[in-house]
Amino acid sequence: MPRLVSVQVALPGPFLEREGRPVVTAIGKRRVEGTVEVLPLGLVGDGVGDPRVHGGPRKSVYAYPTEHYAFWRRERPEMALSFGVFGENLSLEGLTEADVRPGDRLEIGTARFVVTQPRSPCATLALRFGRPTFVREFYAAGRSGFYLGVERVGTLRAGDPVHLERTGDDGPTIAELFGRNRSEFLAEAVRSGGAP
Repeated sequence: MPRLVSVQVALPGPFLEREGRPVVTAIGKRRVEGTVEVLPLGLVGDGVGDPRVHGGPRKSVYAYPTEHYAFWRRERPEMALSFGVFGENLSLEGLTEADVRPGDRLEIGTARFVVTQPRSPCATLALRFGRPTFVREFYAAGRSGFYLGVERVGTLRAGDPVHLERTGDDGPTIAELFGRNRSEFLAEAVRSGGAP
């Protein structure tokens, strides 16, 4: 059965710098021990640096499969890769983008979430890794993680099982949706001759 391996939160702050200037972001997630409360717009102690592209009812919580860490450690052995480094709130084991579709429900602890969409990498992620090309690398890798909306508030903690309830919809999986975005993004990068 899938399970919640680790929980991470962070409030916005000047965690990174761009050209010597502080960048306010909440990407510097830190692990939380014990029970964490889930509110309508996310986890207690968590926030977003740029509400134009993160947060809100459809992007309240970011989940990332722990299985992807082995890939990234092979690809980028020089990087320190602890859970939460991609900005995820929930590090999940046994549930990847190929297993879920928008509209599927996840019950974790006493909280209930709805799967909404894949994560599109942003410039802050590239800044986090100190690699201007990391947005392109993230797309090319095809390991997006996925956003969740909060359907029922409650509590959760690392070690909780994750119960997946399928909607019965046979639409595209999160992996398939990200694959479409990835193809478009990489084609545009080739056309422009750059690495956005």
